Amino acid sequence: MPAWLSETPELITLRVHVQPGAKRTEVAGTHGDALKIRLAAPPVDGQANEALLSYLADQFGVPKRQVELVSGHTKRRKSVVVHGPKRRPDAGW
Repeated sequence: MPAWLSETPELITLRVHVQPGAKRTEVAGTHGDALKIRLAAPPVDGQANEALLSYLADQFGVPKRQVELVSGHTKRRKSVVVHGPKRRPDAGW
């Protein structure tokens, strides 16, 4: 299991390093012990956080309300919890 991922039967916790203001939103490998995600949204008024939650909800096949930003609201390093994921795209990350 990668260092940036921990899971229980009900949820997945991801440690992510975000890069806001990118050309497109995508997974870009790892950054230390975190999953690096480039975000097309700017880091203004929570737009990058919203883009991150929407992207992860789409990737894991869940409604956005099932993706929770636990820590790092104003930092590049964040902890995100996905409740009841329907898909597991992280196998290819």
